[in-house]
Amino acid sequence: MSSSTALLVIDLQVGVVEECFDAQGVLARTAALVGRARSSNVPVVWVQDHGGFAEGTPAWELAAPLSRHPDEPLVRKAFRDSFVETNLVDVLGVLDVSRLVVAGAQSDYCIRTTTQAAAVAGFDVTLVSDAHTTTEAEHAGVHIPAQQIIAHTNMYFQGLRYPGQRFGIETHRDVEL
Repeated sequence: MSSSTALLVIDLQVGVVEECFDAQGVLARTAALVGRARSSNVPVVWVQDHGGFAEGTPAWELAAPLSRHPDEPLVRKAFRDSFVETNLVDVLGVLDVSRLVVAGAQSDYCIRTTTQAAAVAGFDVTLVSDAHTTTEAEHAGVHIPAQQIIAHTNMYFQGLRYPGQRFGIETHRDVEL
C-alpha cells in the first residue's frame, strides 16, 4: 500500500444528523477538517447513505456547513459498512490511499462498522474522536445516551490492534492530515 491519506466523511446528511448529539459541533469540526484537507491537497471522500434517503431530497443532502466539491469522490452506500456493494475500494485505490482519517455519523453503526472493515482491508485508520456523532439508543430496556456510545466507540477503536497496521483516535485539532 502507499503512504497517502484521505479524509473519509460518512453520512453527515441532513436526515441522518437531525437527532444526533452535538450535531452542529461535529459538523463545524468536520468542516474545519475538510478545509485543512483541501488546503493540504489531501483527498476528501464523501460517503452518503443511499438506502434510507432518495438522492437529491433534502434529507439526502450534506448538512450545512458541509459541501462537496465536484471533483471529490462521492460513494453511495446502502449498508452500515461503506465498503459493501460500493466502489470505495476502487476510489481509494485510484487515490493510492493507505490511511483513512474518519469523521461522520452514526458512531455505533456506520462509523464503527466502516472503520473495522477498513482495518480488515489493510488500511491504517485514525478516528477523529470529536467529529463523529450518533443518537441515543435503547437495547433490552436499557437507555444508552449518545455521549456514552461515542465514548465507547472511541475507546473500542483506540484499542484496536492488527499486525503491521496503525490505528488511533485524535481530536480534529490534533489529527495529522
